[in-house]
Amino acid sequence: MRKLFPRLLFFLSFSLFAQDLQELRFDETPTTVSNQTQRRPSYIEPAVSINTTFEEAADTNNIPYRTFSGLENVENGYYIISGVFSKGKNTKKTIKKLKRKGFEEAGYITNPESDLNYVYLTYYPFGLEAVDACISQLEGTYTDQIWILEIENSVTIGGPQMAVVEVNEPEINDDPNQTDHVLENNTEIETLDSPSPKATKITETVSKSKTIEKADAYFNKMWYAEAADLYEQALAKGAKFYTRDNLQKAADAHYFNTDMEKAYQWYNVLYENYGKEMSEDNMFKYAHSLKGTGKYGRAKRLMRLYNRKEDNELDEVNNTEMTANEIVLDAIMGSEQDFEIKNMSVNTKYSDFSPMFLDSSQIVFSSAKDSSIFKTRKYKWNDQPFLDLYVAQINKESQDLKDAIKFSKKINTKYHEASVAFSPDNKTMYFTRNNYGKKLKRDKEGVNHLKIYKSNKVDTEWTEAVEVSFNSNDYSTGHPALSPDGKQLYFVSDMPGSMGKSDIFVVDILDDGSFSSPRNLGPGINTEKREMFPFFNGKKLYFSSDGHTGLGGLDIFEAAYDLEKGFGEVVNMGKPINSNKDDFSYIVNEDNAKGFFASNRDGGKGDDDIYSFKRPSIEEIPVNNNAIAGVVTELVTGEFMPQTLVELLDENGIKLKEIVTDDEGGFMFEDLQSSTKYTIKTSRKEFFDSEKLLNTEDNELVNVDIAMKRLEDMIAVEEGIKKLKTEMIYFEFDRSEVRPEAAKELNKLVSVMKEYPGMAIKIESHTDSRGSKVYNEYLSDKRAKATRDYIISQGIDADRIESAIGYGESRLLNECDGTVACSEATHLLNRRSEFIIVRE
Repeated sequence: MRKLFPRLLFFLSFSLFAQDLQELRFDETPTTVSNQTQRRPSYIEPAVSINTTFEEAADTNNIPYRTFSGLENVENGYYIISGVFSKGKNTKKTIKKLKRKGFEEAGYITNPESDLNYVYLTYYPFGLEAVDACISQLEGTYTDQIWILEIENSVTIGGPQMAVVEVNEPEINDDPNQTDHVLENNTEIETLDSPSPKATKITETVSKSKTIEKADAYFNKMWYAEAADLYEQALAKGAKFYTRDNLQKAADAHYFNTDMEKAYQWYNVLYENYGKEMSEDNMFKYAHSLKGTGKYGRAKRLMRLYNRKEDNELDEVNNTEMTANEIVLDAIMGSEQDFEIKNMSVNTKYSDFSPMFLDSSQIVFSSAKDSSIFKTRKYKWNDQPFLDLYVAQINKESQDLKDAIKFSKKINTKYHEASVAFSPDNKTMYFTRNNYGKKLKRDKEGVNHLKIYKSNKVDTEWTEAVEVSFNSNDYSTGHPALSPDGKQLYFVSDMPGSMGKSDIFVVDILDDGSFSSPRNLGPGINTEKREMFPFFNGKKLYFSSDGHTGLGGLDIFEAAYDLEKGFGEVVNMGKPINSNKDDFSYIVNEDNAKGFFASNRDGGKGDDDIYSFKRPSIEEIPVNNNAIAGVVTELVTGEFMPQTLVELLDENGIKLKEIVTDDEGGFMFEDLQSSTKYTIKTSRKEFFDSEKLLNTEDNELVNVDIAMKRLEDMIAVEEGIKKLKTEMIYFEFDRSEVRPEAAKELNKLVSVMKEYPGMAIKIESHTDSRGSKVYNEYLSDKRAKATRDYIISQGIDADRIESAIGYGESRLLNECDGTVACSEATHLLNRRSEFIIVRE
């Protein structure tokens, strides 16, 4: 939300937005240099303290460095140098090589005095970041020697005469295959020979201009929009106005107006020149401005430097907490839910936010849009009109809001009204308003607090609003939200007992309309930062926070509610609901999974815009009782077979699931399709694979028992001859191809031969009596050799098959010799192959 705070409901009074840095979460996955490079942990302990200067840190850690000034078209900052080259094509070849290795920011800087090209790997805006990067060898991604080149093309603020820390000039390298140089560590101080501006020592005793004095006056009145403009005018006049106080207030004025780009610009200057003196409050806001402009990596590095203790030891608790937060943020950034989001037609160039359901067809929201005929009174904080409540119609087809008109004249006043909640019968409403009578009321520090007001509907009109009993002139209350039964009122306050800058509280609404004492929702929901804009539907609490891990600014979170256990874990709603800007005032109709929220994200129409969303509906899944269960036993003994692999195959033989039997040989496959063909296949060493074809019923359990046969059970003795006993290997009439049914039996034979590697066999194949004897001998011989070839194709050596001979119709098993009529089934018995064991 641009100017989110002034949207009234950011509690101007909540300690004037003081932030507590120690609980700040800053996260981003570190930039990856190469897939081949060694990865360091996502949390890298910084090697330098923020309480040192760049020069002190570099000297302490023996990092060579030098400074150039007066270079055109070169951005100020700290460049990690890998090599120095004379002008020529080798410079560009080297850079191409570095980019191929993953150093996308690689480039070069030319020294016009020496015509040398300084090839750099990457760039940092802050010196301590550059030192830390050198110590860690760019987080383990670069192993050769590197050093730092500081570019200072503008007047230094608060420092001595500009000097150069001169390293021994590295030798020139024109070999593109060698990109790095070993530099001597001994250094000396010398002044640049080339013309350069002398640094001006800026002190806090610089007299203030009238522009600054006027800006300060506006700032102290919280007229931040006008103050920001005046600070910009003053600072544009030159570095002599770059005092710590001026820079801090300029940055703060933009921050409170949620102009994060401008805020980042001046916090950046403040940090570069007064980093050691920056307060925790300013460090928090600086880091927030980094996240608000999408600079997650820089925000993370900043916080790592800041959280380092003076003795260069990280506090173990902070280290663990920051690591956990980085993991959470990586998960948030790495996923995006399938929400359909639309910007609403009622949005204006001003602030539009805090939608709330009046009924199924209407939304009441807050807006600063200018609807006055005469001169509009403006709120000095953000130079926008004061907020009023509006009501708009919901287009059920498009989910857009249309035909917005002002809400009741009894409710809207010349000051702020926003954030409304309605009772289930729509006869009572609660909303937020400035604390005022005939004029704004302020506490002893000059702060005008916010209060919750209540109004009842009589016939078709709302009554004059009255304060709720837990308001105070000494703190703010606002953002009311009712439970679905209307018996509890959630709200936001900085009242005594708050854990952070603003917390979510709840009161019971008693039968006589009075309220219980406020109860803080506790540390599971509230943090040391800001929690606000609650919405409770009986099952979940939705709210916005900048204290829980998020993408930047306020993020929207949810926490499930259980009547006995209370609120559960707080979960970030993720993208696209959340962005790196402020996202807040989330409401949802759980019946149709549609709702609204507000955001000042990029691409909107104004400061804060209202967006509709359609959440993926989670349909209730009917209970599925389709399952196959069974027991696997040994064929002969009937003993259970634990640890047997059981596979579920579809009708095409594709494996869908697998499981291992339990101690009693049991297994079960659940959540199956009804009326569907499946195959159950069992496998175990020393046993033949077994398959059974089954059909599931309609939402019923199918039971199956499977008996597995040992491989050794196939060895039998018939009339003194050892054979491998399979089911008959049958062939189609007048054909020699191995049928699928035959292949299954031959696979069993193959399994036995693999289990007994010394075994050798001979194959005998036979036909029925139909056809000539000569042809039948020919056909049976083809069948014997087809059988042999199949066995060999399954991995059995050819020398383990002594022979494969066809005997035609000479060894019939029945009377079907052509002299009697026989059925096809009877003839089939004679078309077979047999396997004689000749060696074990």
